[in-house]
Amino acid sequence: MAPVQANRNRQFTDDREPLRNNDALQLIDSKVRGPFSFLNPTQASYKHKIHISPSRAHHRSASTPLSTTASALSTDASTQPAANVEYKWTARDNRKGRHTLVIKDPSVEHPEANVTAPRSTAHWRSVLHTIWLMLTFYPVWDISWCVAYIFTLGSVLWVINAFFAFLPLIRPSSEFHNEVLDGGGITAFIGATIFEVGSILLMLEAINENREGCFGFAVESVYEHHLSRMEAGNGSGLKIVPRDDACTHHHRNKANLVGKPHQIPLETPVFDSEKQQPAKTDSWDWWPSWSDLKSHYFHELGFIASLSQLLGATVFWISGFTALPGILNVLSPGLSDGIYWTPQVVGGTGFIVSGWLFMIETQKHWWQPAPRVLGWHIGLWNFIGGIGFTLCPAFGYDPSSWAQYQASCSTFWGSWAFLIGSVIQLYESLEKTPVRKEGSAS
Repeated sequence: MAPVQANRNRQFTDDREPLRNNDALQLIDSKVRGPFSFLNPTQASYKHKIHISPSRAHHRSASTPLSTTASALSTDASTQPAANVEYKWTARDNRKGRHTLVIKDPSVEHPEANVTAPRSTAHWRSVLHTIWLMLTFYPVWDISWCVAYIFTLGSVLWVINAFFAFLPLIRPSSEFHNEVLDGGGITAFIGATIFEVGSILLMLEAINENREGCFGFAVESVYEHHLSRMEAGNGSGLKIVPRDDACTHHHRNKANLVGKPHQIPLETPVFDSEKQQPAKTDSWDWWPSWSDLKSHYFHELGFIASLSQLLGATVFWISGFTALPGILNVLSPGLSDGIYWTPQVVGGTGFIVSGWLFMIETQKHWWQPAPRVLGWHIGLWNFIGGIGFTLCPAFGYDPSSWAQYQASCSTFWGSWAFLIGSVIQLYESLEKTPVRKEGSAS
């Protein structure tokens, strides 16, 4: 293993470098970065060397994946850099099974190096398609989708809970018998339990990140259809497309959510003689070894954020349990402060830390916001929600009417913030191959 430099965020260790076995992707060392020097990198970019072989295109007029093996490259030196295409690896995308392609405007100086790419996923058609998937597609085998869906469901419960607690204060005529005690208490318990389940899955997702890295796209050779255009210098006759069978992330295993190994092909061969045996992935890890914790996970921002979320949700669940009717209404004021309000303070603080760390993870620097990244907005809204859930007990210690009003109000807007963040996360979980447009490649 290569020694880690003083600035740990500027390089990967040998056994943790993403896509290290992909000979068609070249790591751009200057674009390996993370927000804190003592933590692992959270972002990296790769250049592409696209293998071009007209004879192979005639032999097999299909698609040539970018994960072309070294042996294939050595048999034909006809490779070119894709000047207008970069692959953006991020730690968050890697956990979520996403593959980000960065497309730059075609280079005028080197038009032969340009590759046709999918349209930006910010296009309105792509956005509507993903929204449609949110309503109609339920990939229960994908832990990232399960995390997002469970947190969305839990947030809906907390919004309902906030109405039970807050509405009687602003419109007393709407209150029904035991609305706050029964309606608020039961929804608080269910919501806290759902948050706990989601936090456990979030932790499992962080532990079972894809250590090899995954590209998820392929290059289709279209020489026969575009030969005349190529000769005229109008393009390379190549286009890059998403390829589900080129993905090695967890969501490709549709047989189960956790616990079983599975087999997935690493690539589509160019020749029949180049077929490889499918790679067998390791079985699901329920907790990393102490060695892995010390060498990697304690330096992994996403793991720390997930751990903060889990610890916060676990302590917060105590408040959900003590909110049940038959418990909360028989507690003395001192006991209520100790086992009802205080766990909310501790749990809400864990949510604040988690949301902040998830925001920081998506940024180039700890001080530089990343509003163009979905994950940043997810962290932001969860951060705001955590503030609301922490202010609620801070006001709740005071039995006066104005303080109880502010406590219920804080739960109300905090619940909505969590719901917004969860819906964005659900959108993110279904957008597996985001394509982002940037400036000129020249």
